[in-house]
Amino acid sequence: MADATTAAAAPAEHTYTFNVAMSCGGCSGAIERVLKRLEGVKSYTVSLDSQTATVVAEPSLPYEKVLKTIAKTGKKVNTGEADGVPQSVEVPAE
Repeated sequence: MADATTAAAAPAEHTYTFNVAMSCGGCSGAIERVLKRLEGVKSYTVSLDSQTATVVAEPSLPYEKVLKTIAKTGKKVNTGEADGVPQSVEVPAE
């Protein structure tokens, strides 16, 4: 039974959701391009209408790395969640 407990503690994937200020298709396209190249991303959805980017990621890809990748596009990240739990949107210093 110890194996079942261990498996439950380590999620098979993470879901990260960001509210991102996007004003046009070019903005959402920029975010899609960086997420497509980010190692560990299983899938993503970027919505200009709802101003959101949702990322399904491998357990090895931390929230902070996805946040930093989106922020590098120059778009303002207003809010962020990791697996439904609100997170900071302060981009960590390198």
